Amino acid sequence: MDRPEYVSGRPHRALAGLVLDYGGYVEVSPHPIRRRQAPTGALTLIVSFGPPLRLHGPAGPSVPGSFLAGMHDAAVVTEYVGLQRGVQVNLTPLGGYVLLGVAMDALTNRSTSLDELSVPALAALPEQLADAPDWPARFARVDTVLVRLLACARRLPDPEVRWAWQQLRRTGGAAGVAELAAGTGWSRRHLLTRFRTQVGLTPKTAARVLRFERAARLLVPVLADGGPGAGTARSISDVAAGCGYADHAHLTREFRALAGVTPSTYVAEWRAAVPIRSSQDDEAALPSQP
Repeated sequence: MDRPEYVSGRPHRALAGLVLDYGGYVEVSPHPIRRRQAPTGALTLIVSFGPPLRLHGPAGPSVPGSFLAGMHDAAVVTEYVGLQRGVQVNLTPLGGYVLLGVAMDALTNRSTSLDELSVPALAALPEQLADAPDWPARFARVDTVLVRLLACARRLPDPEVRWAWQQLRRTGGAAGVAELAAGTGWSRRHLLTRFRTQVGLTPKTAARVLRFERAARLLVPVLADGGPGAGTARSISDVAAGCGYADHAHLTREFRALAGVTPSTYVAEWRAAVPIRSSQDDEAALPSQP
């Protein structure tokens, strides 16, 4: 395989709290490449100006080209052969709610093509990025589209949902539903309904995904440029204890449920391949409620 190309970009400051990062990528392989994309606390927007990926996920197999992957509670396997070229945009779930103007639970466990999102500015991005001369120009074009969507946004998340989501992020999924409901002053049922609409998962499932994401990152340290292997890897038992799992077996069950493989297999897969991007934990404050 030719040497891959990965380029990082920072979103416009107006998008803080909504968009985590940008990543440009070019990969070429004469042989099929498969990657396991385990659930994370982010939405993934793929703007492709190369051949489409083949996806195998909870919604079944698909070949969507450019797409938005909503919040998931199960793994998606991507597959390609030949050329891959595009920009990946990692959004917070509340960022997706604001910028897309749709209920996030309608996108849960789905990879929806840009044409299906009914956002013409996004659907036009693949052709525009393909014509751009370089990565900075492509990132600038993505900035322009997303900032315009923000300016036209008709809704913001409830302050209570925003607080609950931030508590879950801050604690790595350790905050309980009763604690979150008490903090918002809402009933558990009302919190569940509003949270699921604006985040895509229920608070309990979101907590489970965030705790898993933390454990996965501790097992597979990530280099600053997006490659695996930096830092000191921890044992499965140490990660289980540090992330609040009962024991090694409990963490293994969660990996089977959410990633579809054991922790050892997950680590081995990541060490054998270079990931396209890894979303960041840094989420600045969302725009204030009007």
